[in-house]
Amino acid sequence: MKVIGITGGVGSGKSRVLSYIGEAYDAVICQADHVAWKLQEPGQKCYVEILECFGRDILNDDGTINRKKLGEIVFGNQDELLVLNSIMHPAVKEEILNCICNARENGSKYFLIEAALLLEDGYKQICDEMWYIYTDENTRRFRLKESRAYSDEKIDAIMASQLPEEIFRKECQIVIDNGGDFEDTCYQIDKAMQ
Repeated sequence: MKVIGITGGVGSGKSRVLSYIGEAYDAVICQADHVAWKLQEPGQKCYVEILECFGRDILNDDGTINRKKLGEIVFGNQDELLVLNSIMHPAVKEEILNCICNARENGSKYFLIEAALLLEDGYKQICDEMWYIYTDENTRRFRLKESRAYSDEKIDAIMASQLPEEIFRKECQIVIDNGGDFEDTCYQIDKAMQ
């Protein structure tokens, strides 16, 4: 089984790339954000620790963590972001490693891990190949405003917390340009999957 790490800046279209690969290939898709959200649910591994660090004001009425409120605390505040990352990243990585083992046992051909912080969190050691999904900054900003209604300030804060393009390009073996026609993106993906 080939383990491929998919990374790139916010708004680069990683989810759409994963969706295509999941439909076109025998691939297990694992998104670190989704794993993290599951681990933040009441009764799960990270829930209590997050409440101890950030207080009960981040809860919804039903006791679940309000990710928007938590995000407002951590994005733009490096110290708070480090606290959250120290809780979440080791737990997410452990869960992903378990998922890789399960996929291998089930005979999957590909396992794709998508995470914005793939390089920073040391996933390079567990991936056979690293892919950088590149999209120019203006296109990313437009997508984030259109699809998520993010403000310029929020986009600035998220982008400032991510690695620069040069590092992604240096550390990844494959670069997929997802800034134009998606048909062209699919062509690049198909070539890289061979």
